[in-house]
Amino acid sequence: MSFTLPDLPYSYDALAPYMSRETLEYHHDKHHLAYVNNGNNLLKGTEFEGKSLEEVVKGSFGKNAPLFNNAAQHYNHVLFWQWMKPNGGGAIPGELEKKIAADFGSVDKFKEDFVAAGVGQFGSGWAWLALVDGKLAVTKTPNGENPLVHGGTPLLGVDVWEHSYYIDYRNRRPDYLKAFVDHLVNWEYVAELYAKAS
Repeated sequence: MSFTLPDLPYSYDALAPYMSRETLEYHHDKHHLAYVNNGNNLLKGTEFEGKSLEEVVKGSFGKNAPLFNNAAQHYNHVLFWQWMKPNGGGAIPGELEKKIAADFGSVDKFKEDFVAAGVGQFGSGWAWLALVDGKLAVTKTPNGENPLVHGGTPLLGVDVWEHSYYIDYRNRRPDYLKAFVDHLVNWEYVAELYAKAS
């Protein structure tokens, strides 16, 4: 099964002013496409050919770093585009909101922890909301790593590689993360993933 670049589920300027057309064009059309092309080349002739993306990510972790880096980044980005929507943020669907409040104490505490994880990730990486052993957890990972390879199910992730925000926010990563949580998150999609995972 080869990797393919998915279309964005919205137009390039749909997320402005929080994420610009220029950022999406570079991030989707150049960076994500590079992970797809490199991943496909690195997949050839390996034991992972013909396997699902999740299987490739889990199977190559710790065994084949170049393949893992590209496959995991492809996996992360396929979800990342769907984790955002125009006029995002806002209300969290019922069951998920209850679970967040139960596991973090409040929605605000979760948001605070999530932003702090993104700010605190040194260098390139991701911040996550994941389901781990039936409990919600905020984590952060370097480079392309994700909760899948650490025994969790990713429900929401934010890309903190500089290409994700530098055009719009320069070095103000905290502002980018706050805008992501308050104005971009597609909570319906997160709730869908939560329902599937639980």
